Amino acid sequence: MKKSILLVISCLFLIVNSADAAKWKAKHVIFIGLDGWGSYSVEKAEMPTVKRLMSEGAYTLKKRTVLPSSSAVNWASMFMGAGPELHGYTEWGSQKPELPSREISHYGIFPTVWGLLRDSDPNAEIGYIYEWEGMYFLADIKAMNYYEEIKDRKNDPSITAKKAVEYIKKSKPNFLGVIFDNPDGIGHSKGHDTPEYYQVLKELDSYIGQIVNAAKDAGILEETIFIITSDHGGINKGHGGKTMEEMETPFIISGKNIKKNPEFNESMMQFDVAPTIAYIFNLKTPQVWIGRPMKQVFK
Repeated sequence: MKKSILLVISCLFLIVNSADAAKWKAKHVIFIGLDGWGSYSVEKAEMPTVKRLMSEGAYTLKKRTVLPSSSAVNWASMFMGAGPELHGYTEWGSQKPELPSREISHYGIFPTVWGLLRDSDPNAEIGYIYEWEGMYFLADIKAMNYYEEIKDRKNDPSITAKKAVEYIKKSKPNFLGVIFDNPDGIGHSKGHDTPEYYQVLKELDSYIGQIVNAAKDAGILEETIFIITSDHGGINKGHGGKTMEEMETPFIISGKNIKKNPEFNESMMQFDVAPTIAYIFNLKTPQVWIGRPMKQVFK
């Protein structure tokens, strides 16, 4: 009798999850982050893959950072659907909240879109590949099927893209984040808006092209949404301040069920990114989130 009840419960669970998945706007989301990529650079940059995705989908170059315009606080805001006043990560290299998080999930962190998807669909394939070690502290690592910090970039600068390509072809993830540490590194060493900065953007575009092609090779391209964005821009050799060069970042979304309606003018903040991803996956967002999904970009 107990076995029969358990079987019925299991079947109902699978039916509910299948119904939720059927409501997704795409079966796969590939989120690509370029640390330190300012909107000011987009027009001048040689980035054919990115610009093709822009023309085939929707984008804004007016997405603003939260303050300070630096890394951990803004990646956290993107993943957590709220600003530092609520999630508590307030500094460039925050590894834990400097302010008490207004809410803590059962993953031990302020609610993120990674954890929401895992709770909604325990069978979802979720991956996370990153270069800067600080990214480890800003997502629900326990919600991941696979995560990896890429350390050996000096010998092979393309290693992160290769790892992403391998994972996409092998596992066909429902949600994958790939976070590159450039152009931030070259911005600090050589400066923003320099020839070296644009050369790195050209290189990163080639990696993005490899990731897009991997989705095609895996047979999931037609069911995939690509999101390409950044945590902050920069000016001279730094960031963290209140100039538009530091605060305005691109947000590009292209693929399944995305309108070919290139530039949208509605206001967008970093904490609107997570609700937009949640909207793709039909996730119920927590009350503590303040971000809004960019519904206007969807068919």
